[in-house]
Amino acid sequence: MTRNTGEADRIIRMIIGFALAAWTVLGTDHWHLLGWLGVILIATAAVGVCPLYRILGISTEPSPKRR
Repeated sequence: MTRNTGEADRIIRMIIGFALAAWTVLGTDHWHLLGWLGVILIATAAVGVCPLYRILGISTEPSPKRR
């Protein structure tokens, strides 16, 4: 699969994903849905492919430079 998430996008996804997962695990409220959202964000950041971006035709990955 072709990557469609750029470096900054991936870093932001990781930060928000870990924050949501930690909030779910460490929080007193039972917000399990947010934990799953965090896991999804972490997974898409690790792989570099976002299925929703593919459906919408969005890409934050810079295009390769031509010679």
